[in-house]
Amino acid sequence: MSQTLLSILAFVPLVLAGVLLIGFRWPAKYAMPVVFVLTAIIGLTAWDMTLNRVIASSLQGLILTAAILWIIFGAILLLNTLKHSGGISAIRRGFSAISPDRRVQALIVAWLFGCFIEGASGFGTPAAVAAPLLVALGFPALAAVVLGMMVQSTPVSFGAVGTPMLVGVTGGLDQSGMSAQLLALNSNWDIFFQLIYSRVAITHGLIGILMPLIMLMIMTRFFGKNQSWKEGLMVAPFAIFTGLAFVLPYMAAGVFLGPEFPSMIGAMVGLAIVIPAAKAGFLLPKETWDFADAKDWPAEWMGKIELKIEDIAGKTPISVRMAWAPYLLLAVFLVASRIFPELKAALMAVSFGWTDILGETGVSGTLQPLYLPGGILCMVVLVTCFLHRMRLAELGAAVSESSRTLLGAGFVLIFTIPMVRILINSGVNASDLISMPVAMATLVADSVGGIYPLFSPAVGALGAFIAGSNTVSNLMLSQFQFNTAGLLGVSGAMMVAAQSVGAAAGNMIAIHNVVAASATVGLLGREGITLRKTMLPTLYYLLAAGGLTMIAMYGMAITDPLQVVL
Repeated sequence: MSQTLLSILAFVPLVLAGVLLIGFRWPAKYAMPVVFVLTAIIGLTAWDMTLNRVIASSLQGLILTAAILWIIFGAILLLNTLKHSGGISAIRRGFSAISPDRRVQALIVAWLFGCFIEGASGFGTPAAVAAPLLVALGFPALAAVVLGMMVQSTPVSFGAVGTPMLVGVTGGLDQSGMSAQLLALNSNWDIFFQLIYSRVAITHGLIGILMPLIMLMIMTRFFGKNQSWKEGLMVAPFAIFTGLAFVLPYMAAGVFLGPEFPSMIGAMVGLAIVIPAAKAGFLLPKETWDFADAKDWPAEWMGKIELKIEDIAGKTPISVRMAWAPYLLLAVFLVASRIFPELKAALMAVSFGWTDILGETGVSGTLQPLYLPGGILCMVVLVTCFLHRMRLAELGAAVSESSRTLLGAGFVLIFTIPMVRILINSGVNASDLISMPVAMATLVADSVGGIYPLFSPAVGALGAFIAGSNTVSNLMLSQFQFNTAGLLGVSGAMMVAAQSVGAAAGNMIAIHNVVAASATVGLLGREGITLRKTMLPTLYYLLAAGGLTMIAMYGMAITDPLQVVL
């Protein structure tokens, strides 16, 4: 079989997933088992993988599934704990004091707070934390998930304290070989890496200015009483102000400080600027915008959590500061666990894993329950019980409700993530073929020739759509992107930067991220509806990133040291 036909065949599982989820509106619990079986068949036949490797990859996927379910559980548990303590009612009161306008609340909770959580922890945590909080504030569950998914864009390349760059890019490139070439040119790896992450920050920053406005326009168009784009545009000055309040410090941190803190710094500065501005009514329209009455919402907007929240809201009077304390603690604990080496090592010491599963080299899985955001969330829950003076029975009720919510997500993810691992691990096979994701990327590159830089972010997004991770996409495709830049005679650093930006945007449509976010608000089975809405901002992001990459390479003719060697 020719390489072109193999590359087309590699796309088939992803195309089938899109057709079933978006076209036929199948719930993921039906679509993903079918896609998993097809992927395994293609791996065994066309890619000549051994049955042992397919099984080992599936087991690896199950270990990763356990890690994601642990994060989901922690996020739901924190929400349910605050529900039973009365904290949710106080948080609602607090937002009324800032602004009753749902557009402003979305910007603060989903965008700025979500960007901070992404910068601190990654792992899809922003949607898992922000979506249930938005539901608790009175947002429709579907709107909360869509907004939570859209946050997984601009801040993602510097999420989890820079992991997509520090692990994904550095691990995905031939650092030792490139370092020798750079030294011969009186340069070094640190300078070249700085070129990459600074270009990532600038590209994201320019695109991210409009993301808050796009979020609001999608919210008012698809979830407003009047289904109007205009009602989102009415708050454009404040939304763009919010975008600038985040991206300016974000870009400065990315260029001058490094890849660890741009998203957190951008979010903290943004919150410090935007909240007082909102209280003062700065740039806000006079008309307050709200959703229709909940009784008029379509059934597909509703999750299983809204009704439960109303049962207990307002039960215990708690101050707004005390109600927000758990989220402040969450931010502090997440940051501390990532930047203090001794604490990080202690949390990572509790680890369960399987190295070289079934004897397959390189197929390993590890579960670190304390270091993962799920462990941090559970620690925060325990502290919250003391802060809010909860009874043991109330904590027990929160644990019980959270555990039940996991069942549906678990069933979907035990097919989705093993499917992903088969794709990624397909590079080891009896026919010496490149892996399926690289085959897909190669087909795109070969098809478009010199205008490939326009499509390079889309290749990164493809990797993230498959893996649900910017980091994994960068690990898979950074070297491919760099080599393609060499063949075209353009900047390798800029091409790798475009890869990382696109991979961040791909998180908005990554299937298992949508499943995870949906699970936190009891919205499983409607993943296709979410994907249809998050495809719009993803398309904006990829077109903008591709356009900026083309301008940088051909309009500005930017270069980097290794172009001389290549």
